Amino acid sequence: MNIALYAIIFISKVIENALGTLRLIVVANGQKGLGAFLQFLISLVWVLVTGAVVTNITEDPLKVVFFALGSFFGSYVGGFMEEKMAIGNNMITAIIDEDFGDEITNKLRDNKYAVTVSKGEGMDKGRYILMIMSPRKKRHEVVDIITEIDTTAMIVAENATTIRGGYHHYNKKKNKSRK
Repeated sequence: MNIALYAIIFISKVIENALGTLRLIVVANGQKGLGAFLQFLISLVWVLVTGAVVTNITEDPLKVVFFALGSFFGSYVGGFMEEKMAIGNNMITAIIDEDFGDEITNKLRDNKYAVTVSKGEGMDKGRYILMIMSPRKKRHEVVDIITEIDTTAMIVAENATTIRGGYHHYNKKKNKSRK
């Protein structure tokens, strides 16, 4: 029984799977160069660890168990890392009571959030539909601003990628329009 080898296999698989999760996220957010570099690291770790596991596998099948456990925990660690890093943007849609529309819109704009407003009809009264593009890291701030004023607001967030144009307080580039 080689405890050091088991620990190396386990830790290496945790690192490999966590990097794999991170790679998917950065590529999905347009960072292809970083994604390619992470894949390089993942491949190195995979070859080294897999080689250690399959060597004399019949004499020490416990290596397979630590390989699988490392994969399991690595997947969890990768998900945790992704949640903490919060890479990317959210399109937040808030359906709010029309009585609070101007107040919420102004407060969001005062906090430098881009807000597009539409008027809608709810079952029993008018509603405002707010569309707010926000970095995922700031999603909770947007939700707090809205719910502080309208506790009954319906708020939905989805991952979003800007294709073209728009105002983003987190993007310092000047908006240049074609003439």
